[in-house]
Amino acid sequence: MDPSSAHLQQPVAAYARTDFPLLRVEMDVEAALRVIREKGIGERIVYFYVVEANDRLAGVLPTRRLLAAQTNTPLTELMIRRVVAIPQSATLLDACDIFVLHKFFALPVVDENRCVVGVIDIGVFTQEVLDMEEPEKVDNVFEALGFHISQVRGASPFKAFQYRFPWLLTTIGSGTAGALLAGAFEKTLSRALVVAFFLALVLALAESVSIQSMTLTLQTLRTSRPTLRWFARTAKRELLSALLLGIGCGTVVFLIVWVWQRALNSALVIGFSVAGSVVIACLAGLGMPSLLHALKWDPKIAAGPVTLAVTDVATLLLYFSLAAWIL
Repeated sequence: MDPSSAHLQQPVAAYARTDFPLLRVEMDVEAALRVIREKGIGERIVYFYVVEANDRLAGVLPTRRLLAAQTNTPLTELMIRRVVAIPQSATLLDACDIFVLHKFFALPVVDENRCVVGVIDIGVFTQEVLDMEEPEKVDNVFEALGFHISQVRGASPFKAFQYRFPWLLTTIGSGTAGALLAGAFEKTLSRALVVAFFLALVLALAESVSIQSMTLTLQTLRTSRPTLRWFARTAKRELLSALLLGIGCGTVVFLIVWVWQRALNSALVIGFSVAGSVVIACLAGLGMPSLLHALKWDPKIAAGPVTLAVTDVATLLLYFSLAAWIL
């Protein structure tokens, strides 16, 4: 695990605040405001949490609802009963994932009996994750292209060439392989020009999906140590996602080609190629960074050029092979 992100594996309870009032389920607005004035609202309050006996979580009450209601309104009429909570056994990384998923500004931390033991708010998320990532955000973009920005900032033209040129050779190699494949299937392309028309679209879709999968994989590799079990589980999930994405994209492109050209065979070739290339791209985006990590290479540097090269060559081979077989 990257030492700079090791703290993300610490229990979320260590970051939870306790300087907030809990409101009882039997209270009305007037009683709730009285408790808030007596106990204070802590450093940052976005939501108030309503509890039953033993501080068991019963609902959440947004501040705006509380302030806008009549003083005699029962809290049971204002609170939201379905509350997303974080177990105290969760890690800070788990909490960050929940913040991203649900877009809340604060979340209660509960024990195994769903009793409130603290609150963690968006401030922890921005401080522990966004502030940590911000200085590296620009560098990460260049790493995906094949070099650290720190390597080329202020470097001489020749030094920058040394850093950047080797990874561009990967792109040149995949482009040359694509040209050779196109030459090998020249007769197929001449029989159905529409296949050539959609070549750029098929490649663009495959590359986009491979970059998405690669980015997710790199994020995982930064915060945890991958195992064979993790890879198998992730590959299964990625494969299912790829199948759904491939079927969706392939169906849309098939309909476009069929409506435009009224050529069923060409539409089938392009549609199936899109579906297959999306699956290939997803697996390449997962497999190449994982393989490079296993080989002790820096996946952030090598994964981008290598993944795109593998995706392009495999996509073209599938595309031209289907065209030769069906057309």
